[in-house]
Amino acid sequence: MTWLITGGAGYIGAHVARIMADAGERVIALDDLSAGVPHRLPTDIPLIQGSSLDGELLKRTFAEHTVTGVVHLAARKQVGESVAQPTHYYQENVGGLATLLEAVAEAGIERFLFSSSAAVYGNPDVDLITEDTPCAPMSPYGETKLTGEWLVRAAGRAHGIATVCLRYFNVAGAAAPELADTGVFNVVPMVFDRLTRDEAPRIFGDDYPTPDGTCVRDYIHVADLAEAHLAAARRLTAAGATGDLTVNIGRGEGVSVRELVTLIGEVTGDTRPAIVEPRRPGDAPRAVASAALAAKELGWTARRGVREMVESAWRGWRLHHGG
Repeated sequence: MTWLITGGAGYIGAHVARIMADAGERVIALDDLSAGVPHRLPTDIPLIQGSSLDGELLKRTFAEHTVTGVVHLAARKQVGESVAQPTHYYQENVGGLATLLEAVAEAGIERFLFSSSAAVYGNPDVDLITEDTPCAPMSPYGETKLTGEWLVRAAGRAHGIATVCLRYFNVAGAAAPELADTGVFNVVPMVFDRLTRDEAPRIFGDDYPTPDGTCVRDYIHVADLAEAHLAAARRLTAAGATGDLTVNIGRGEGVSVRELVTLIGEVTGDTRPAIVEPRRPGDAPRAVASAALAAKELGWTARRGVREMVESAWRGWRLHHGG
């Protein structure tokens, strides 16, 4: 098997590329480097600079490297940015996927793994979100991911492509410091950034109907997420693999924002109290996955806890930001 990983030099993409290569898969990375970092990838993984919107580049790449499967991670992913720039998000996330699937079908590739998101669910009032929980995304970003799932399944049915869609919950941590998230968009690096600038962390709202009044989330270590991709790829390459599968990728355990900030203080040694600010529009009180289907269908279960996520992320933060 030869897998093309779009977004392969990104935070998640590099983790997926490495674990698949270490497992004996032949891996090619495609990345436009808008957020990707080339040195995240080992030298034996070819990196092609370009976009999934470039159909001719995709066709050449598929032919030159004899690609037999695709892992599609490349996408814009900031909720607030998607609200401000919805047409850009639809062009990049849906348009890029459509171009990619056209090239996949033309090349006769029969295996496709799609990076989706828990954002497709919106704000469900349930203790555990299952794959049958109704989808009602609350942002253009979430809409593009749900539309992407529909498109992947439709293309799979039309062209005989076996597909898997993985709905990620909140990703954190690093398998190695050099692979850490270098952006300041997710909650853990956002708190690190505040502390590094000698500012108190912020909590948006402490009056939610949760045990401590702050939002509860399901956090997944990026190394566990990468292992889920490998499990999904192996499912796609199993004898007689057909049809489509959509599964949540989470731990099935909730951690409140206040609990997370307290843990970050323990790990960093900076235990100053958080500043409570008003709620942000659209934040669900609770979003925790049911991970039962992933265990059943992929034989995959998350193995790493939240402390390991924070400690590994902190090592990466210090490598990239000093201290």
